[in-house]
Amino acid sequence: MKISIIGGGAWGSTLAQLLTDNNHQILINEINLEYVNKINNGIHPIFNQILKDVKATVSLSETLEFSDFIVLCLPTRVMRLTLRKINKIISQPKYFINVSKGMEIENYKIIYQIVQEEITIQNIKNYACVMGPSHAEDVILRKLTLLVAASLDFSFACKVQKIFYNYNYLRVYSSNDLYGVEICSAFKNVLALISGVLDSFDFGYNFQAGFISRGLLEMAKVVDFFKGDKQTVFGLTGLGDLIVTAFNENSRNYQAGKKIGLGMEIKDIIKNSSQSIEGINNLKAFYNLSLEKKIDLPIVKEAYQMIFNYKSIKIILNNLLKRPLKLEKIF
Repeated sequence: MKISIIGGGAWGSTLAQLLTDNNHQILINEINLEYVNKINNGIHPIFNQILKDVKATVSLSETLEFSDFIVLCLPTRVMRLTLRKINKIISQPKYFINVSKGMEIENYKIIYQIVQEEITIQNIKNYACVMGPSHAEDVILRKLTLLVAASLDFSFACKVQKIFYNYNYLRVYSSNDLYGVEICSAFKNVLALISGVLDSFDFGYNFQAGFISRGLLEMAKVVDFFKGDKQTVFGLTGLGDLIVTAFNENSRNYQAGKKIGLGMEIKDIIKNSSQSIEGINNLKAFYNLSLEKKIDLPIVKEAYQMIFNYKSIKIILNNLLKRPLKLEKIF
């Protein structure tokens, strides 16, 4: 099967290797010419691992003509603009598979909703996402990984499941909870960012465990608001992805949080990062969502005040700890 990947950074190029391992033909569209040259010379552009049988081009048109399966692997901030370009080029329906984890700041849209708005409905054969605890650093080394393929059309989720499944190192589960999976995947970026901040102050494991537990409940509130399945929060794309992201030195969100806690300016963190840090924009999105839709997300609200309005960690913790005592209620 031929598959086109839009975005040839760390994750896009890694998935290209997985898919070639699965005997698919891959063409990557990437705007960074240096990345394109590396990929065409058989080298992963970020990790410098060998890439076999993967090709890349700067031509979006060439990539879209290559196959009917379009894998979206882009930062959320450029997703809408890129989809508009795609919609102007394609002349026949395509299958869209999203592997990007994020939410738009301005209107709280997940990637599925952005695709629905920017791609003419007649040009969408079907849509799925593939998410889960999956640092590219591990997958490129073919270390064991578990993911979830989700679609509102369960039969298509199962089709995508088979496309990505590799019996040697990557197992894929299927789900019809598309909204829950994409929301969890975006929200965990926020919790990972906050986790990094907390680690920089060395509050200890007890507090980290409590923070993660309460953070998952806030994740569940957002999933519920989007009419997703709250059980998804405790699966691979919720708890699973959070574990690998919130305590891992390879996590961009966790590392950014640590730097914020140590006093580094956000603009400098973004400037010095070669890859997108989705947690920063996702925090803004979920904070604005909580205000507009009146969703009670105390951790998100206090974290926003600390990170963007420079409130001290002492004030933030006092605000959280002095909230009225209440019953622990999961759902």
